[in-house]
Amino acid sequence: MRTTITLSDDVAAEVDRLRRERGMGPSEAVNSLARRGMSAPDQPPSPYQHHSTKLGLKVDVRNIGEVLDLLDEAP
Repeated sequence: MRTTITLSDDVAAEVDRLRRERGMGPSEAVNSLARRGMSAPDQPPSPYQHHSTKLGLKVDVRNIGEVLDLLDEAP
């Protein structure tokens, strides 16, 4: 099948990379990428998990107004 498509910059860059690395033509590279995408599992992304760490702050930063007031008072 012959058709004309418009590739996004990131996809075009990947096509170019495949062509250089594997000596493929443009059609082969696009087909390879399409097959890779079709064989990828249709799993939803893993849920976001927030990781916190102690910063050793001596100021309660939960109230931004108070923090700004403290910064205004600083010499």
